[in-house]
Amino acid sequence: MTNQDAFTAQEWTLVLQAPTSAGVVVLTASHGGTFRETFAMSKAYVEARAEHGNSELLDAVVGSKPKMDHAHPHSPEELSATALEHVRDAIAVLSTKATPQEVEDYRRFILTLTEKVAKAHREDGQDVSPQEAAAIEQIRDALGSRP
Repeated sequence: MTNQDAFTAQEWTLVLQAPTSAGVVVLTASHGGTFRETFAMSKAYVEARAEHGNSELLDAVVGSKPKMDHAHPHSPEELSATALEHVRDAIAVLSTKATPQEVEDYRRFILTLTEKVAKAHREDGQDVSPQEAAAIEQIRDALGSRP
């Protein structure tokens, strides 16, 4: 089992930032519902905490205060690109230090979080807008997670 001690401070910050970075990609994909979508992101952490004990790594991630990259992007495209880079970098770090199951649990947590964010606010009569669906696909690609 992998825990925080296996990572440098910089690596651990990256691992903590990736889920919220992915959530922000979906949150900013289309307009409206920001409050509900932010709440859904928090709820994903709470629900993951309830599954405590399945993965020491994931327990440490969801047991920490969600971290945000506080850089100030100049455009929505820059925000998305930076966030997706966080996700790719976190997976790269985890792939070298965590077990394959822990990496898969982390991927699944991020995908669950992004789906909850997307479904938190109906847009144009749809549970998940086309823009949010596209954002989730970009995140899935960044995670290296294909069905």
